Amino acid sequence: MFDEIFNSSGDARAHYVPYLDWLNSHPSGYLNGKMAEADLLFRRIGITFAVYGEEQGTERLIPSDPVPRIIDTKEWAFLEKGLEQRVQALNMFLDDVYHEGRILKENVIPAEKIYNNAQFQACMVNHDLPHKVYSHICGVDLIRHSDGNYYVLEDNLRVPSGVSYMLQNRRMSQRLFPELFKNYNVAPVDHYPLLLQTTLKECAFSENPTIAVLTPGPYNSAYYEHAFLAKEMGCELVEGRDLFVRDNRVWMRTIYGPKQVDILYRRVDDAFLDPLALNPNSQLGVPGLIEVYRSGGVAIANALGTGVADDKSIYPYVPQMIKFYLDQEPILQNVPTRILSNPEDLAYTLDNLDKLVVKEVHGAGGYGMLVGPASTKAEREEFAKILKTKPDGYISQPTLSLSTCGIWLDEDLKPRHIDLRPFVLSGSKTRITPGGLTRVALTEGSLVVNSSQGGGTKDTWILNDINQAKEVF
Repeated sequence: MFDEIFNSSGDARAHYVPYLDWLNSHPSGYLNGKMAEADLLFRRIGITFAVYGEEQGTERLIPSDPVPRIIDTKEWAFLEKGLEQRVQALNMFLDDVYHEGRILKENVIPAEKIYNNAQFQACMVNHDLPHKVYSHICGVDLIRHSDGNYYVLEDNLRVPSGVSYMLQNRRMSQRLFPELFKNYNVAPVDHYPLLLQTTLKECAFSENPTIAVLTPGPYNSAYYEHAFLAKEMGCELVEGRDLFVRDNRVWMRTIYGPKQVDILYRRVDDAFLDPLALNPNSQLGVPGLIEVYRSGGVAIANALGTGVADDKSIYPYVPQMIKFYLDQEPILQNVPTRILSNPEDLAYTLDNLDKLVVKEVHGAGGYGMLVGPASTKAEREEFAKILKTKPDGYISQPTLSLSTCGIWLDEDLKPRHIDLRPFVLSGSKTRITPGGLTRVALTEGSLVVNSSQGGGTKDTWILNDINQAKEVF
């Protein structure tokens, strides 16, 4: 198992030595006191995440561990190149399948996996977008295996969340431990809202566009983030009922009268955007929105129909996309994946359920999955019945040993499994904020890091200059 702080001999990795020296220079209880201070501040700010189905309430704080996850410059440079390559190929794939469909005609990807996919939106066929960008904001989930290499666990191209927690973790770290940032040359992340605003404006069809963040409302699990990003960008936070269509444009109701909206940064799923064109029972969308969108009267980010590229049944084909569109070898590798609609893959999975992770292709947030090594015999038997009935709805992967990073518990560092979600912005060019959101499984031995499943977060530090990190505190 790979640990981010200590090597296999138990010695601290070079870029963590100054931090551990700083940590050991403080008396017992120091970090616990800072954690209590952070908890109070987070409560005052109202940084919450709704957890559906919990009896004790609909909202809770996401635990934030004070020990940062630190990545050195060389390692991050490698990840940046891989992320840019991957997201570029995914956007090219989306433009292709909604236009010529070359990758389907050449049988690189079976056409039925696209046209029978619930995320495919026929209304996007032959709809041209600025810079041919569909996923303007992409969150790529990375894990590090015991071999020390990074692997892509999944691509989030629809409405990826978590960036607000990345930003607030950094602000809290800087507030509580300012001396650390004087000695570590940590790449900044606070410019993300400006980068997001710039990227969104580049997808508009007009000059000086007006941006609005479209939210499902305060009961959505990520509502805090929707409000936070709207405030940071200086734009309006709106619900579907605040908007209406007139004269082939989208307008929002204000106390000063209607104001035209040129860009919707939507945090609403495809099906609920327009009850006239999509789900007729939706109370969250804007009647007539898709017609305006198709005619170029409004831009939507991320674009409608991006989900066809981050479906878990399409994920295994991303390396082929990179080779097909860019004529390059993938820099970042996929986790080996079996597609259970293939009889051989299904048979293997059924025979090895106790060793594999099985995921629903449309699942998210840690739901609809079986973690074989952590499951009971009864759970595996029940899952086997489901897989035999609907094999095309699932994939399976080996149980990778996600790397660990210490959390502060009982006056000591306790290793817990982590992943990393960097955020990639695509407009006229690709912009990647250094780092991302490190999610951590707070339960010992658990591999589920999702906030909806009880996970926590860490500040992620990308070092601009590793030599500067070697100074003595």
